Amino acid sequence: MGKQLLNITGISQSNLQSNTFALILGVSESKKRIPIIIGAYEAQAIAIELEGLNPSRPLTHDLMRNIINAFKLKVVEVCINKFHEGVFYAIISLSDGEKKIDIDARTSDAVALAVRYDCPIYAFDEVIEATSMEEDAEPPSVQKDVEEEEEQARTIEELEAYLKELIEMENYEEASKIRDEINNRKDK
Repeated sequence: MGKQLLNITGISQSNLQSNTFALILGVSESKKRIPIIIGAYEAQAIAIELEGLNPSRPLTHDLMRNIINAFKLKVVEVCINKFHEGVFYAIISLSDGEKKIDIDARTSDAVALAVRYDCPIYAFDEVIEATSMEEDAEPPSVQKDVEEEEEQARTIEELEAYLKELIEMENYEEASKIRDEINNRKDK
């Protein structure tokens, strides 16, 4: 199973959902780009570090860095190791100088730590193949698809049950869409 080096090519506000951002990771030595939808807090945590800003109090990722440093560990690399049902999965590899420890993490948190440690970010080839697009390609359009039409046919109770399932599966992106649909229906 091969992996390729990624670099952060940008963070921009997403037009798919309110209060979300697109983290764009470029595959080194290619025109392939992987767009990952992340929350506003995670985007801010990445952007603050990329810009070299120092918040007055430590953010959560700074706290994580302080804990890692206190135990004399080092973040060696971050690897996006899986893409399943619209969710990216990542591993943070730590080392104490003698042994390597892999920690399961949300991709946005792993990237936020990677920029704090200036360590490489990788993705497995199958993740790149499944999720990347060519740099010159148009971003996917926002059109109603079959899934959205199915959501419209569900009752609020069915949507609430589905929302719980999505949260348990840690598919927060889809969960936020369902939450918004529930709220929209309740407002009517």
